[in-house]
Amino acid sequence: MRSPTFRKMAAPVDLELKKVIERTKTRSRVGLLSNTYEAFSELQVKMIDTQQKVKLADLQIEQLTHVQKHANLTHAEISTLGDNTRMYEGVGRMFILQSKDDITQQLKVKQKTAEEKIKELEQKKVYLERSVKEAEDNIREMLLSRRAQ
Repeated sequence: MRSPTFRKMAAPVDLELKKVIERTKTRSRVGLLSNTYEAFSELQVKMIDTQQKVKLADLQIEQLTHVQKHANLTHAEISTLGDNTRMYEGVGRMFILQSKDDITQQLKVKQKTAEEKIKELEQKKVYLERSVKEAEDNIREMLLSRRAQ
């Protein structure tokens, strides 16, 4: 049988060992939490950034649609005028005399350019929206896996 002195000495050693084990567990949990928090923060920043890019693409599409409509209306008005009508193009603070064909050609180029840019922006917007959806799914998955632990 063990002496009472041995029991008194063993108790503090056991307590210290338990404390060290608890600290180790806590540190590993804190490490997991900090890694999870960092990953969550990165995904959140990525999602917010992508959402801002989607909004910017929407604004650019809206502006290009306005330019396209303006060019289309101007072209429709010019087409009703006679061929010998004097037409001026605004350049900065001055106006330059242009032929009807030149102005018509410029309006067609402006419409075509706006249409191409709108298509590019819509493709970019679809990609960005898909990226936002993936980021949301990753965040949701991370939160669910964290709750499961």
